[in-house]
Amino acid sequence: MRIVTQKEMKEVELLAQKNFQFPEKLIIENVALHGAKTIVEKISAHLEVGELIFLVGKGNNGGVGLGIARHLAAMGIESRAFILFEENQLSQECREQLATAQAFGVRISFINDITALEAYFQHSSAPKIIVDAIFGTGVRLPLSNFLYDVIHFINDYKSFTVSLDIPTGVEGDSGLVQGNAIEADLTLAVGFPKLGYYQGDGPRLVGEVEIIPGGFPSSLVFEGGDKFLLDTDEVSFLPKQRNRFADKKVFGHTLVIGGSHGLTGALVMSSTAALKVGAGLVTAVTWETQYQELIARLIPEVMTGFVPNDQSKWGKLLKGLDKYDSILIGPGLGRSNRARLLVLEILNNFSGPVVLDADAINVLSLKEDAEVFKVRSAPTILTPHMGEFARFTGMDYDDVVKAPYTHLKEVIEVINCSVILKGPCTYLGFANGQTYFNFSPNDGMATGGVGDVLAGILAGLIGQEANIKKRDSLYNIYEALNRTTILGVMFHSWAGEMASEKMGERSMTAMSLIEAFPETFKELYKIIRD
Repeated sequence: MRIVTQKEMKEVELLAQKNFQFPEKLIIENVALHGAKTIVEKISAHLEVGELIFLVGKGNNGGVGLGIARHLAAMGIESRAFILFEENQLSQECREQLATAQAFGVRISFINDITALEAYFQHSSAPKIIVDAIFGTGVRLPLSNFLYDVIHFINDYKSFTVSLDIPTGVEGDSGLVQGNAIEADLTLAVGFPKLGYYQGDGPRLVGEVEIIPGGFPSSLVFEGGDKFLLDTDEVSFLPKQRNRFADKKVFGHTLVIGGSHGLTGALVMSSTAALKVGAGLVTAVTWETQYQELIARLIPEVMTGFVPNDQSKWGKLLKGLDKYDSILIGPGLGRSNRARLLVLEILNNFSGPVVLDADAINVLSLKEDAEVFKVRSAPTILTPHMGEFARFTGMDYDDVVKAPYTHLKEVIEVINCSVILKGPCTYLGFANGQTYFNFSPNDGMATGGVGDVLAGILAGLIGQEANIKKRDSLYNIYEALNRTTILGVMFHSWAGEMASEKMGERSMTAMSLIEAFPETFKELYKIIRD
């Protein structure tokens, strides 16, 4: 599913009008009809006990709101609409929808003071279901004091809120808020999800997102764009089953390096995850002084080794790297100068794909090490969380959190690598210019080791991918790498969802994800078969 900016959305609408004779009126009517049906389907239980109230702005977003109210009236569902602007301020489309809604019996009032809304809420004790049709993605911030008063009041007293296209007060591209914004339980996205859902304050304010078709031609919906929301269509490339006659070498040999003092657990989780996603062989390597600690904690199916304390003895390890199909370095590695030297040696001496996680990112910097990434002929994947990304790039952490997509694109332009920027919304940026958004917030995954599991999943899956191991053309290698990276991120999220269902968000741990792998694979192959 394509994600659009305000500019891209306007381009789609203009092309629909110019090339397909598809006027704005028809877009509004399509969205209003589908929006009304979606509201009935999604919140019917709320409608049975509560009162439906529309808050209407002056533009086309307000017109859509009035259109939805009219369609609901035709279905026998009563609502009340409050228009927050003078009638002479309404757009032409909004005025036309107002007249039609009134003809259908929708009760409409114009208000310009918060006391009128407060009085109405006090008059009726029924739970209030709010449809926020005040402003769409084109809002100009800050809002008026009156509108901020409305937003504060609604957030305090509503029982359920539906926002049209984007919660009022959220900027359409950045997702940023000035002052306050509507806290939606459900956002009805017109045609496409918007970039502002997944940046800044957007992710915590949009609630559940439901796409409402605008009736745009399929060529405008499914072609073009460079930002996409991850969904199950992205795993359709997988084979329906693995080769039953293959031996372990066919499924790849993954090397995982990490585990400094007190942090060998990170290495254990990563290497276990790599094995449990189907790698034929996994070797876990730690520092010489942590070797005994590692083997005391590791499962027997994972082979082991160590990095000598004496750097002059690293030659044997480095010369043998090409027997591996993928390498993950970083989980629990430590932030010493010795760790930095080892990461650089791996990048400079291994001709296959490398996943850099955790401390392997912390010991590098964009300013000093960009050239290392540029000269590599094989793929490199970085998996930082927001803090690690800020340290690596030298950016301010708050700036990264405010505009993760923007900064991600900037960094990829410099290093020409894949970067997975982790968070409640995870951003997958690829060197081909495409970015995928995995919006799957799960507070049960806010626990130590979950990132180590993701890194292990990625390394284990990449090591199995035949098109990468064959040292095929760069185009085919990177196509296979991108598909496998998408699969790894989605698989990780699904495993987290299954672990939370089984264990509960408070009780689940990173190992709970690995324990959920068998059921996750079953669900994955159901999707493929369907």
